[in-house]
Amino acid sequence: MKKLPKLGCTCEKPPFNYADFRNSQLGIDHTNGRYAEVSILQCKLCQRIWINYLVEFEHYSNSGRWYKGIVAKKDLSQITPENAIEYIENLEWYLYGGSFFESTGMFGQGKANVDL
Repeated sequence: MKKLPKLGCTCEKPPFNYADFRNSQLGIDHTNGRYAEVSILQCKLCQRIWINYLVEFEHYSNSGRWYKGIVAKKDLSQITPENAIEYIENLEWYLYGGSFFESTGMFGQGKANVDL
């Protein structure tokens, strides 16, 4: 499990504002028909890099969920859309939320609920 310090930055405090991050798309994870959007975010304040995993099943209401975890620069080149959620699940902590959880963000760890 990767040790990650909490800095108290705005990027760890839900609800989040998209304007606080630089965003670049990594791709789509097609695993199990998820079609999850995977992107790399960088906090404009503390410069930490996050991997963001967003999945929603269009035919189910309130199924939207996202997971966001800090990525070390040395690990960034190894992350693909297909292994992003596994990377997040192996972190000491991550943030998650969305309509599925009725939350703008909470701290979590371990297995992520990304399938129906």
